[in-house]
Amino acid sequence: MSLVQTFKNIWTIEELRKRILVTLLLVLVYRLGCYVVLPGISPSDIDALASFTNKSGLMQLLDMFSGGAFSQASIFALGIMPYITASIVVQLCGMILPSFQKMQREGESGRQKLNQYTRYLTVLILCMQAPAYLANLQLTVNNAANAHVMALGLWTYIYLTIILAAGSMFIMWLGERITDRGIGNGISFIILVGIIARLPGALFYEFTSRLPGTSGSQGGLVMFIVEIILLFAVTVGAVLLVQGTRKVPVQYAKRIVGNRQYGGARQYIPLKVNAAGVMPIIFAQAIMFIPMTIAGYRGGETGFLHAFTDINSFWYNIIFFILIVAFTYFYTAITVRPTDMAENLKRNNGFIPGVKPGKKTAEYLDAIMSRITLPGSLFLGIVAILPAFARFFGISQNFAQFFGGTSLLIMVGVVLDTLQQVESHLMMHHYDGLMKDGKIKGRTTGQAY
Repeated sequence: MSLVQTFKNIWTIEELRKRILVTLLLVLVYRLGCYVVLPGISPSDIDALASFTNKSGLMQLLDMFSGGAFSQASIFALGIMPYITASIVVQLCGMILPSFQKMQREGESGRQKLNQYTRYLTVLILCMQAPAYLANLQLTVNNAANAHVMALGLWTYIYLTIILAAGSMFIMWLGERITDRGIGNGISFIILVGIIARLPGALFYEFTSRLPGTSGSQGGLVMFIVEIILLFAVTVGAVLLVQGTRKVPVQYAKRIVGNRQYGGARQYIPLKVNAAGVMPIIFAQAIMFIPMTIAGYRGGETGFLHAFTDINSFWYNIIFFILIVAFTYFYTAITVRPTDMAENLKRNNGFIPGVKPGKKTAEYLDAIMSRITLPGSLFLGIVAILPAFARFFGISQNFAQFFGGTSLLIMVGVVLDTLQQVESHLMMHHYDGLMKDGKIKGRTTGQAY
């Protein structure tokens, strides 16, 4: 009954109710757009593209992040990933280039400039990816041994490229509207919707493939129940990875200002076990696309290079795991800066008990980050390659993608972030949160940032 009462409380808050309805409406618009096919594409062309996508693990990943629009030759086929790529590039520039660092320190005006650069870069990436998508579509259809032969001319390439670019920019606009007027981070929420949209179909296919009498059936319904239990366990592990923190106690010196006393409270610095999030996986996948591209241009190599065209191969996953561990350390080192944290503590009359302020505090925080990043990076790498293990035990490719990788971490992270926002609205109106016991992290007080 407490859960029912919580939903009643959510519906009672007018602002929260409007935000949820706006989010659902914009998500509905996005899902409808995923089924609007590009002009000039016939049903046989879509069948050929869907068949090719289902045979390629890499294409299935792209199709998952686009919510199925990639295999449907939709106007939203390129999805939101070009914007994500542009955001990553701009973020890296902010860590390397002084001019971008200056804009980051300018506050709201600097943020608007960076957003504008991100949009320009997104358009540039779309102008490169859209023709590549159309060329792949034409090659796939012509290799499908159909009576229909697709021949796209120059002007067809131009106007379809404009349509694909406009579709992705419209998705970006929807994401920004969800962020402003809805619940959660809009861009992340759209990715979440695209991933979840594939789950019912993958789950149904896995269930029917395990039924007795089905061709190739192994283990029956017992195996299907075991798969669901393992999926639940992996999800719990991903939640622990996302939520895991190391609390470093901080003491603030007492100050008397007038008749009031400030400071003296004991707080803490929450150092995340996985401070890099899903960025190491995204970086590693970008690197792994290079040998795939080389192998494709050379006509399908056999041997070591050919192993990188199969996301379930041994060498692909070994190199993928090593890259994720390396990128986790790299990204954590450039985002979490113990020296700045130590300076901020010293400036605010804070100190870690038993540790001298300044350089010693920075060294202490750096040592803690090094220790907790190792298990975090190893666990992140294991989660990333779990789909390959799932495929090894006979789980279908579509369903195996939900056993780990970027999709699982994005789902867990976005759901937790959305629940935190809903809970903050409930707490502001003096209602109980979504969970009375074991509250969602991020709501607890006494943190020092």
